[in-house]
Amino acid sequence: MNKVIYFDNNATTRVSPEVKEAMDLFLTELYGNPSSIHQFGGQVKKYLDEARAKVASLLGCSPEEIIFTSCGTESDSTAIYSALGAYPEKKHIVTTSVEHPAIYNLGRYLEKQGYKVTYLKVDEDGQLDLDELEAAITPQTAIVSIMWANNETGVVLPVEKAAEITHSKGVLFHTDAVQAAGKIPINLKATQIDLLSISGHKIHAPKGVGVLYVRQGTKFVPFLRGGHQENGRRAGTENVHGIIGLGKASELALANLDKEQSYVGQLRDKLEKGLLARIPNLKINGARAQRLPNTLSVSFEFVEGESILLLLSDYGICASTGSACSSGSLEPSHVLQAMKIPFTFAHGTIRFSFSIYNTEEEVDYVLEVLPGVIKKLRDISPFSPANSAR
Repeated sequence: MNKVIYFDNNATTRVSPEVKEAMDLFLTELYGNPSSIHQFGGQVKKYLDEARAKVASLLGCSPEEIIFTSCGTESDSTAIYSALGAYPEKKHIVTTSVEHPAIYNLGRYLEKQGYKVTYLKVDEDGQLDLDELEAAITPQTAIVSIMWANNETGVVLPVEKAAEITHSKGVLFHTDAVQAAGKIPINLKATQIDLLSISGHKIHAPKGVGVLYVRQGTKFVPFLRGGHQENGRRAGTENVHGIIGLGKASELALANLDKEQSYVGQLRDKLEKGLLARIPNLKINGARAQRLPNTLSVSFEFVEGESILLLLSDYGICASTGSACSSGSLEPSHVLQAMKIPFTFAHGTIRFSFSIYNTEEEVDYVLEVLPGVIKKLRDISPFSPANSAR
């Protein structure tokens, strides 16, 4: 395999050349600890401040509202535990049945610790009923957490309206925006969102750095305690080169938002239309909902998704069956089950996720290869009606 065609950008993205260049200086020359009193270390702090401002510009908020973390999962956990710590008398959480495992599995764990968690249902297109949200919030609710965009299907959820409903009940609102940031416009100053999570490696920054936005005035309890870093809100020596990379990546993401909507969206649409024209018995998940411009979740009836991926990999094509954080399970994802995707389709689900570094030629190659892969697998599938009738 000489060439890799990478359509798995919701799992992770390549570090952009501009980001790598910005980081290099802080690995080799400006390697001091920004908390140090001496000038060599202390000079690094101004670069962290610049990176914080760039992230704030991407999210439409103030730099003081940005806390750097290690990843999206840490940011999610910090948001939930902060709310539970700030309001210890409240033992109820509201989230959705399609959340990323960072929230979904945390909810399952907290249920075992005595908390009540309500998982809002979605329809066949992955959309929420906001009336159900309003009815689910009680005086015992500490926080509502609803993802901005689903990592498997790309379906965009109405978080701004959900935040308004939540605030009208006097409850904190958090959103996991790991997939949304850099793909659709975000202006937190125009919303009632209290807490928001993002992850650097989803927007061409390195792995190991993330952000938690905390609206000014929001009651906050730190998750990691120790040193005074991040104004006492997140202890631990800062991942300086990662933060610098995230700052540069945020700057580039903001500049490329129009390209995400137009160019990347066109690549996704070309693949979607091409597959519909070439392969029978498939389903586009979330087709009638607003979706991220870069995400295509497609279910092929009568085949196994893992088998599709293995054959695509032989051609150098990288995709996934859904969340990289839940791979290894033979069961359809909880997201597809919540959307009530039929069993014969759900097992054959593939997610293609694009970036600005993908090309039309790569899409054409997938359209050339994938129909033959599906036909080959269906010819030997015991689930296919033609074979089961033998």
